[in-house]
Amino acid sequence: MIKKIKLFINNNEQAIKMGEMLTEKLIQNGFILDELEFDLAVAVGGDGAFLRMIKETNFNSDVLYVGINAGTLGFLQEIKGDQIDAFIEEVKARAFKVEEIGIQETIIHHASGTSRFFSLNEIVIREQDLKVVKLDIEIEGDLLERFIGDGLLVATSSGSTAYNLSFGGSIVYNTFTSLQITPIAPINSKVYRSLLNSVIIPDKKVVTILPDEEKRDLILTIDGENHFYPSVTKVETKIENKKIKFVRLSHYNFPQKINEKLLMN
Repeated sequence: MIKKIKLFINNNEQAIKMGEMLTEKLIQNGFILDELEFDLAVAVGGDGAFLRMIKETNFNSDVLYVGINAGTLGFLQEIKGDQIDAFIEEVKARAFKVEEIGIQETIIHHASGTSRFFSLNEIVIREQDLKVVKLDIEIEGDLLERFIGDGLLVATSSGSTAYNLSFGGSIVYNTFTSLQITPIAPINSKVYRSLLNSVIIPDKKVVTILPDEEKRDLILTIDGENHFYPSVTKVETKIENKKIKFVRLSHYNFPQKINEKLLMN
């Protein structure tokens, strides 16, 4: 039973106003707003608010997550402003759906040691000066390709409709637990050959990215946050066992959401 809720509200006028209305309605319906212990975490804003929420709560597998859209596209934000009353009623009646979403884990081996990150949407690998990057890509130790181009994106199923889509990647049903390797401006010539399309692989398969010895100073962008690493020897990324729980309204329909967010005017 959900009783304690924590709100993560974007610092803009629309989100603050919606957050105030939500706070009042939750209290009126007997819920407790708690900053430390909570059963449900609610992001009010756009997709950035949702990503900040799960990062601040350390991708907690024991709580439920949901977003209320007070931004623009809001692909991660399940609830529209005019659905708040219906959302509260479904929470009270425990009538909502729960979907478990796989979390990407990335380990970067670099000059200072190793760094480890979780991500919901994707990682992006580029050369530090934004020049052409050369990368060997392996899946479970087997060479997929020797990539050369502007960069490489490795997206989760949830992230397939985010940055990945901008580079021509495929839309993947969000309950699939997969990674998608998507090239960014790959070079194809008499000298170099790179895959032009995405490659989708299942969970528990380790994707290893080995930079060329002459171009090992990299930028890694983890869910929109840039990190600079000198002398990177290896990047390993996978979806293993870690998952978080998303709340969906009872009528949630993924194909319908694709149509609504990406096709309808």
